[in-house]
Parts: sequence; C-alpha cells; structure tokens
Amino acid sequence: MKLAIVGGGSTYTPELIDGFTRTGLPLEEIHLVDPNLDRLTPVAGIAKRMLARAGHAARIVPTTDLHAGVDGADAVLLQLRVGGQDIRQADETWPHDVHCIGQETTGPGGFAKALRTVPVVLDIAEVVRRRARPDAWIVDFTNPVGIVTRALLQAGHRAVGLCNVAIGFQRRFAAALGVAADEVALGHVGLNHLTWERNVWVGGEDRLPGLLAAHLGDLAEDVELAPALLTQLGMVPSYYLRYYYAHDEVLAEQLREPTRAEAVKAIEDELLALYADPAVDTKPEALERRGGAFYSEAAVELLDAMRGVPGPPRVVNLRNDGVLPNLPDDHVIEVPARFVEGRFVAEPVAPLPDDLAALVAAVAGYERLALDAAVHGGRDRVLRAMRAHPLVLQHERAEKLTDALLAANARFLPWA
Repeated sequence: MKLAIVGGGSTYTPELIDGFTRTGLPLEEIHLVDPNLDRLTPVAGIAKRMLARAGHAARIVPTTDLHAGVDGADAVLLQLRVGGQDIRQADETWPHDVHCIGQETTGPGGFAKALRTVPVVLDIAEVVRRRARPDAWIVDFTNPVGIVTRALLQAGHRAVGLCNVAIGFQRRFAAALGVAADEVALGHVGLNHLTWERNVWVGGEDRLPGLLAAHLGDLAEDVELAPALLTQLGMVPSYYLRYYYAHDEVLAEQLREPTRAEAVKAIEDELLALYADPAVDTKPEALERRGGAFYSEAAVELLDAMRGVPGPPRVVNLRNDGVLPNLPDDHVIEVPARFVEGRFVAEPVAPLPDDLAALVAAVAGYERLALDAAVHGGRDRVLRAMRAHPLVLQHERAEKLTDALLAANARFLPWA
C-alpha cells in the first residue's frame, strides 16, 4: 500500500508514523509531500529512524513534487496549513479589533483559513484524481475539515473528513469507565468542531448519565464550560462549543494571554530541532504539547476500515443525506459511519433538540456561504458569509471584519 501525506513536513507527521509502527496496516511506501525542505528534511529523517527502530519495512520517500508523491497512491492524507503559523497568528488576533474571538477554525479566523485553504486543496485533489489509483481516497485532516470536505465532495472527489475530537472523547471516557477504548461507542453528532457527545455506549448500555453524575466537574473542566450547562444538556459538548457558549469569557482570556499560534510556533521550533537530531528515533515527548492527540490512531482505524477490516463505526465527516433532516443532503456532518461497499454510510441519528438543531443550522448556513466565497471569491460573498456567522451577525461588525480579513489575506487570495 502506498500512502501519500500532503503536508508531510508537518510536525504532526511523526505522530502518524508512530501509529503506523503499531499496526498491521500493510504500508510499503509513505511519500511525504511538502514544498518546504526546511521542514520536510528533518521530519523525513525522524520518520525513517522511527520505522527502522520498529523494524517496519515501509519506505519513506520525501518529495517536493506533488505529482510524483501521489502517483499510484492508494490513499492521500491532507494535513496542510496554507501560510503557516504566521498567518495563524493573524487569524487569532485581527478579529479582536471588532470584539470577536480569534480562532483558527471557528469564527472569522476560521473563515479566513477556509478562503486560503479550499482553492489549494481543490488543486491538489485534481492532481490526485489524475495520478493516484482510480479507487484512491482522499482523507482530509486539514481544517476547517467540514468546509474542506464539502468542497472536495462537491467537486466529485472520493473524500472523507477526519478529526481527532471524537477519538479523544472515546479514550477519556474509556479511562473513566475502566474499559478498553474499543468497547466504547459514541453518540457523536453535529458539524466539525461543533459537536456533542449524546451517548457513551458500552455493551449496549448508555453510560453517559452515570459519567455526568460521577465526573461532572472533571468533564466540565475538560471542555472548559460550566457544569450546569452539561447538566442541562445531558451531554458533553466539544471544547469548540466554548467559542459559542462562553464567547465573551474566551475573548477576555485571549486579550490578556499569548496566542495559541505563538505557543505552537515555539513547540514546532523545538520539535524540528529534535527531528533533525540523528540520535532521536522515537516520538518526542514534546509532540504531546503540539495537540492532535490520538490523530494517528484515528487515521489508522479509518484506513483499516477502508480496507475492509471489521470494526465499529468510525466518526467521520461525510454527506448528510437525510441524517439530520434540517440540513440539505449535500451538507457535511460529523457522525459515526461504517464503510460499506466502497463508501461511508452514516449510522442513524436521533433528532436533535431544538437548541442544538438551531445552532447547527445557523453554522451550516454560514459554512455554505463560506464555501461559495472560497470557490468563487468576491468581497460581497465574503461579507454575506461573515454576516451569517452566529458569532458575527451585525452588519457593521461584518463589514469591519471583512475588511480586516481581506487586508490580512490579500496575498493568498488572487481575486482580492
């Protein structure tokens, strides 16, 4: 099996390699595709040493040539960041001038990331269509995953979106319950980075009510939300719901603390130095501070499912197709699904309570306008999408945010 990782110079890549060393995934070649040799070279070096230490036969092939990297690939994983950490720093700060959170996947900053990313991903996908195997899948880990995955599906690509939020919850719940992770199935529902855990199934029994009763404080602390909110919902929201449920509190924190981009840049500098050290042949402990916990396990489980390896449903981003009846069929949702006869099929989902359904519908409406702006460009489209976002809404605020977004991103948007 040949796997191509586009964005292979990411500091996340050794996390993937570590997962590959602990699985039966029949990898023969792993092509790391990245235009930045300053990152690609040390990442490829540690990847080779990690595989050698584990006695894994796969060959690491670093390349700056996308066409060669995806040629004949069985699967292509996308994990790129257009503009790097410097533009992420901008995404996390310019919205503050208009009293909005700055975040790389949610709100105005996430919108900016979508505008930069979607055209690049669609260009890559066209190369994959021409050069990879006819039955190859694109697995998108590039944020904002929901919008990027819908862009790929809308363009007719064989694609699925992947996020590590669900597998992170699964692992935490399993630890709290004292059971193996593969015994836990989640009632995970929503849009990417807008999800709730409605059930925690173990042996056919929903253990979430007991978890909320026994571990309410810990669960609330994990997602940094009020215990009373979790109690009223009877669910555990993802951490990203904090940007909606506690917007002003988060904004106040952001205004007085360093950005996540600054912290990540420092961690990445440390990691790249470690990766360049020929004596380092295991995943550095510092990688845990980078984020992306259980990313490799999620990727391996998904690739195994696509090969037909039996297993439980996997949480992925895929077409709605009636699962959430208040959304269009072609919208992308994040729910458990099985790989059946060459495609992902969502598990049935009970109707959402009105408050969740309303927020999901509002964000979905923004996402559709954001994708239109990303594909077709134009200030008017950007303004319409910005105003539609539930964290913006006011026209004057949307005007100011649109101008700030375009000023910060002009070099990435040819039409601007």
